Formats: sequence, C-alpha cells, structure tokens
Amino acid sequence: MPILELTSRERSDLRSAAHPLRPVVLIGDNGLTEAVLKEIDLALASHGLIKVRAGGDDREARDTMLSTICDTLSCAPVHHLGKTLILFRPLAGNVKPAALAAMEPEAPAKRRASEPYTPKKLAAEGKSLAKRPRRSESEEPKPAKARFVPQDQLNKNGKPMRPSNKRATASGHGIPRRAGSALSLRAGARSGTSRKTAKK
Repeated sequence: MPILELTSRERSDLRSAAHPLRPVVLIGDNGLTEAVLKEIDLALASHGLIKVRAGGDDREARDTMLSTICDTLSCAPVHHLGKTLILFRPLAGNVKPAALAAMEPEAPAKRRASEPYTPKKLAAEGKSLAKRPRRSESEEPKPAKARFVPQDQLNKNGKPMRPSNKRATASGHGIPRRAGSALSLRAGARSGTSRKTAKK
C-alpha cells in the first residue's frame, strides 16, 4: 500500500495536536509482529492520530519499523522522536484530518449592519432588544440646554472661561499662608531661633 504524504504545514499541525497524547501501542522485544500491526491498524481506524512506543536502543531498527508500518498500513509518519513514533491516517469519511479540523478556529458569527445588537443573555432566551424609533427628517433635533454662566466668568468671545491652573494669590479666609511645609521645617526654624551647641 502507498505511504500517505503530508505537507510540512499539516505535519507541523499534527505534531502539535499529538503533543498531549500518550502511546496507545507498545512494541516489545519481539519487534513488529502481526499482532502489533493489527493493534496499530485498529488504533489508527478509531483515533486517526496515534503515538506508538518502540522498544530497543537501535535507531535504525526503529526507522525500519516506522517505514514498515507506513507501507503496510498506508499511514503517514508524522514524527519520530526517540522511541516514540507518531502516525496518522485520516478517518473514514473525513476530508480533512480530524486533528487539523479540531485545531481550526470557527469563524465568528458576523452581524449584518441592519441587525440590532442583542446581548448574549437575551439571545439565549430568544429575545431581542426593541429598536428605538428613528427620528423623521422633518422633525428637528432638540436644542441643547444652555447653562447659565455669570457675566464675569465669560471671556472676550462670550464663552465660559476655562479653569485656570494658576494659584490664587490670597486665600478666601484672609489668613496668610506660610511658605514651606510644617513637616519640612525643623523645630527651631519654626520659632525663628536657631539652636547652637555651646562648646565647653
């Protein structure tokens, strides 16, 4: 039977899809027997993408096992990493590999411009928001309410003045402010006298 060919992109996607899988078939010391091939065939028929654990320390022997499995069962070698072999054969009736179809994100449902937005909770209940009635062209928009601004707070163009970021020169209560913070001054500096230590 012919070996199934995969593109590099499909192989990469299948390798990432096989990452969480555990080996379903173990090849023991007896090597690749008819019973082992039958188990691999059953696993490929039910899962499509499987991991096989091969025993033995000879890498060339594992490479020949992989090529024998792919020739005999008409599957694709996805990856060979150490003693783990990853195999893929599409499931019957699937056009795309199941692992690739599962990895593709579904296209989000797009709302047409004419449809109103419906929140998820209302959509789950089968309800929708009621549309607001449109304003007719003959109907004039309501004017914005004018704020009352005292005359002294208007600039030369007749618009309200912007708030200033300058400090007010005098506070409203008439008490003069001291320069500096009380926390930054030493106790002696507050009273105006300085302490000097006398030498004996």
